[in-house]
Amino acid sequence: MKKILLLGSGELGKEFVISAKRLGCYVIACDSYAGAPAMQVADDCAVFSMLDEAALRAAIAQHQPDLIVPEIEAIRTEVLLEVEKEGFEVIPSARAANLTMNRDRIRDVAVGLGVRTAQFNYAQSAQELMTQAQAIGFPVVIKPVMSSSGKGQSIAKSPADVQASWDYACQGMRGDRQKVIVEEFIHFDFEITLLTIRQRQGKTLFCPPIGHVQERGDYQYSWQPQAMKPELLKAAQDMAEKVTADLGGAGLFGVEFFITPNEVIFSELSPRPHDTGMVTLISQNLSEFDLHARAILGLPIPSIDATEGASAVVLASETGAHPTFTGVEAALSEVGVDVRIFGKPTTRPFRRMAVALARGDKALEKARAAAQKIKVHTH
Repeated sequence: MKKILLLGSGELGKEFVISAKRLGCYVIACDSYAGAPAMQVADDCAVFSMLDEAALRAAIAQHQPDLIVPEIEAIRTEVLLEVEKEGFEVIPSARAANLTMNRDRIRDVAVGLGVRTAQFNYAQSAQELMTQAQAIGFPVVIKPVMSSSGKGQSIAKSPADVQASWDYACQGMRGDRQKVIVEEFIHFDFEITLLTIRQRQGKTLFCPPIGHVQERGDYQYSWQPQAMKPELLKAAQDMAEKVTADLGGAGLFGVEFFITPNEVIFSELSPRPHDTGMVTLISQNLSEFDLHARAILGLPIPSIDATEGASAVVLASETGAHPTFTGVEAALSEVGVDVRIFGKPTTRPFRRMAVALARGDKALEKARAAAQKIKVHTH
């Protein structure tokens, strides 16, 4: 039985814990607040900020895990680099966690590998942001180098938008680095998440591409498979394999790309299950969480079988606590629909509280209709 220290305990962590528990693991779920979703299904839990170096070291020393599995970006990753040298195993690797915690570092890695990215630069003040935006040319996309779920991301269409974009990015920043990435706006046909699995033994595997739509920088619904030209899919797979091989280790990566009529452009990478990949809870024989667990445990993955599926998020509309849900019965009355309620103890506007899933014909239509039926109420 492997002992896993899970750093971050949101809805993705919860599904990962379920997958890991089914394979006999012992899991300690960590987060900055009590009662986080993954804590509800784990063997043990710990409440502390992952950005607190002393607290993170203490948790690792106390639990002596076989595997340290980050679920969020906001971690004092310098600690992970150090404990890896002491013999602890970080998933997929401490370097991967460190580089992907900040969008600037992983983007620099991609460029160094010759991978096509949007034109970009960095800024550490509103004035510097204005200079870089004008050099790239409006419109530009602006986002913190470190955030989660698209927080702090906006589009500046003209110089008049730059100050507001800077302020919004600062509000959405995680960690202690006041720095943004500013990049050219790509007029893409669609975006995909390519779930990429590095095995301990065996070749790198790919799930069918997942299409998704974002609002406020956060995904709203996703579907699988996203239809695309075979040569563009092959190009995306080659780029994903190149970047993940450089990062090393074993596990599932969520690699995001912009797809234009004739080009594949690298966007971002998460060295862990991806929110758009929640669709795999219904579309695949092995969900992204099952695949992550098998990969890090060194277990075989004989095949990944997928059918048409979709996911659509259920958001809170106000700040509150002890949420309840109505409309679940109506949502589940539709054939091929399932619902996952995450169990978050508090709400805030636009916080993701549940997801509706659907499979088969018109899966996306069914998932979105089901999500619309579910309402979040707070007390």
